[in-house]
Amino acid sequence: MVAIASPQSDIFYPTGDGEPVAETYAHFCAIVAIFEVLRQYLSGQQATVFANQFLYYVPNFPKLRVAPDVMVIFGVEPGGRDSYKIWVEGKVPAIIFEITSAGTRRQDFEEKRALYEGLGVSEYWLFDPRGEWIPEKLRGFRLQNESYTVISEPHSELLQLDFVVEDELLRFCRRDTGEKLPLPAELTAALQHAELQRQQSETARQQAETARQQAENARQTAEAELDRYRKKFGALDS
Repeated sequence: MVAIASPQSDIFYPTGDGEPVAETYAHFCAIVAIFEVLRQYLSGQQATVFANQFLYYVPNFPKLRVAPDVMVIFGVEPGGRDSYKIWVEGKVPAIIFEITSAGTRRQDFEEKRALYEGLGVSEYWLFDPRGEWIPEKLRGFRLQNESYTVISEPHSELLQLDFVVEDELLRFCRRDTGEKLPLPAELTAALQHAELQRQQSETARQQAETARQQAENARQTAEAELDRYRKKFGALDS
């Protein structure tokens, strides 16, 4: 674990470096999908999810930072921050995903792996959406006795989710039900479908109310005509 010194209040910690979020469109889509799916999945829990934001791990040394593609932290207040400082929050990220490529292989597999291992990140996942250097596209490491070991099955014990590679995206399935968590586009489509059904139901309700009012108006008109007839000619049964 990294030793933590006493922080100074006058140190500036940047929130960005001007670098692009992702190497390619495929890498960007993979980051967004993982971030949004896990953010929805962990909604309501004492946890937060970050995407491509600075993780500062040593106070007073703002250059000692890394920007994981996606990281999950448990035991903290939900919601976003401009950056994440371990000594402020008191919690190390539990899970980190790096969307890797042939160009970032050494950095992801060697440098970041050693850093995250030293920080005590419980699970570290490398997703190679184009299969440039990971044939199966996904490779995970779990911390055991302060060292990473390869995860033999594609699932997260901390998230209780199975991982499934679909083309250039990483999908998640609940371990308890087998339900596949919806991607952002699928969630949007589901919400649009639900809204369409609500509108159709409301339209049907309004049509039924209109028909009821028309029937009531017809009944009142008939009763008024009958009343006029009775006044003019007497009761129908006389």
